[in-house]
Amino acid sequence: MAKGFRDFIAPYRVDSGKGFRLKDWDPGDTGGLQEEAAKQMLAEEVALLSELQEKLYAQDSWALLAILQGMDAAGKDGTVKHVMSGVNPAGCEVTSFRTPSEEELDHDYLWRAVRAFPERGRIGIFNRSYYEEVLVVRVHPALLWKQKIPHPLVGKDLWTQRYEDMVALERYLCRNGIALRKFFLHLSHGEQRRRLLQRLEDPKRTWKFSAADAEERRYWDAYLEAYEEAIRDTATEEAPWYVVPADNKWFTRLVVAGTLVQALEEMKLAFPTVDAKKRRNLDTFRVALQKKGKSKKA
Repeated sequence: MAKGFRDFIAPYRVDSGKGFRLKDWDPGDTGGLQEEAAKQMLAEEVALLSELQEKLYAQDSWALLAILQGMDAAGKDGTVKHVMSGVNPAGCEVTSFRTPSEEELDHDYLWRAVRAFPERGRIGIFNRSYYEEVLVVRVHPALLWKQKIPHPLVGKDLWTQRYEDMVALERYLCRNGIALRKFFLHLSHGEQRRRLLQRLEDPKRTWKFSAADAEERRYWDAYLEAYEEAIRDTATEEAPWYVVPADNKWFTRLVVAGTLVQALEEMKLAFPTVDAKKRRNLDTFRVALQKKGKSKKA
């Protein structure tokens, strides 16, 4: 990737929580780009992402996990659709985390996420993730008691302990060749209102509307506070957060695509090489196939 593009996505990266405040980040920022130019750049990044994913799959050593978090209507589904449009489905898996099932509640809160981590050679996309356990569960504490945690273990340090668990898990993944990039799609209150109204008014989008989404708007400030603390306490050099402006979908998709391309480039991917012995065997097969082709023509 050109150095200029690396510089372009750098302002949205958070790899240290020191002094982090969400109010310092503008949901409407577009990095000085116009929509048409950004769409052209996105097409180029999607093509490059496809090429790198092919090498990732062939090399079968590294894996990449992208975590998408954001308020309702922040554009997580659309980002997955547009950014991953050129990727071979065999090398990519999207996991959406919804309300935990009874089986999932009978396990620790990280269990369902651990089961979905990508295999080597693949890209995993989490649409929401284990971070919901310090976001929606924190905003709605009643959900915590459904997790069947022994009461003596639910103390004032619970959220800090969960941040520590998540950082430790992500460090473990990175040490085992699974690179992480975490995205908070930062949507403004006004833009969310516009998108929810659009869902109500457009017959093609009405199915997306949920009364629960509208209800959760009452807790907007509480969610922002929870996001701010989660990012502050879990942003690391190994597993950075990207606070992506989300009021303009075309810009959101560009930043996410560029970040994933950069992550794959850092792996120094290459197609596997063939040693001398295997090359001799391949040459033998080539000669045999050529002879068979000639005999049929004769």
